[in-house]
Amino acid sequence: MSASNRQALITKIHKVLKKHFEPVSPPADRPVLEHLLYACCLENAKFDHVDEVFAKLEQNYFDWNEVRVTTVAELAEVMALLPDAADAARRLKRALQSVFEGHYSFDLEFLKKQNLGKAIEHVEKFNGVSPFAVAYLTQHAFSGHSIPLSVAVYELLQLLGVITEAEAAKQRVPGLERAIPKNKGVEFGSLLHQLGVDYAATPHSPRVRTILLEITPDAKERLPRRTTKKDAEPEHAAPESKHRAPSAAPPSRGVSKAASPPPAEAEEEAADKSKAKSTSKRLARKKPR
Repeated sequence: MSASNRQALITKIHKVLKKHFEPVSPPADRPVLEHLLYACCLENAKFDHVDEVFAKLEQNYFDWNEVRVTTVAELAEVMALLPDAADAARRLKRALQSVFEGHYSFDLEFLKKQNLGKAIEHVEKFNGVSPFAVAYLTQHAFSGHSIPLSVAVYELLQLLGVITEAEAAKQRVPGLERAIPKNKGVEFGSLLHQLGVDYAATPHSPRVRTILLEITPDAKERLPRRTTKKDAEPEHAAPESKHRAPSAAPPSRGVSKAASPPPAEAEEEAADKSKAKSTSKRLARKKPR
């Protein structure tokens, strides 16, 4: 696709999405650290769900240090509104742990005083911080022009013909920041994110399909198709043995395997938790930079 055609299609996406979604902007006075933690929760979730989860985290825990030493399983219960609560909890803990190990505090406001490139490099070194979170922080905390895109959004852009399969795999959208001016970046990013969340939750939704075809009818042949029972069954099934092997116990529903950390991680979390109270007091007495 030529650069001009790609730009026209991106502009069309923006125009159509404004008809179906309301743009969302975060609080202007939110600290850098909270922008980062919010992004860890937002990556695959709805804005209103993340707002509710974020409020619960602030209400249920004394400070971010207590969140840091809480187990993934416990955090996942508080963050249950999110599509993959255990994964979001793990991202949150890793980000907090990395910030704490690097600074022994949770104050990242000094990054605003650095030039944009240096600030981004600093954030990229934090363990577990995804490209989505880096782009979100760049846009909202550092006032840079970088539109955060989730994995679902890259798949959508491929379906719409904006990017190729190779570009989607590399998570690259050439010309995106040129097609969308900086003063429209927050609006466009929030609109596209909402479509991405809806697509990830219900890829066969008539509403999602209607929006995609309104953007470009050419996407019809690339849209995901439902798998029927007939498609799922093998054409020639092997005859069933008369002597069946005992079947494994089915996995328990509703609890992600990822929610339970490995023994070593659990022991480390328990040790950290025992120190949380004293560490929180020291942090509370520590003067801000």
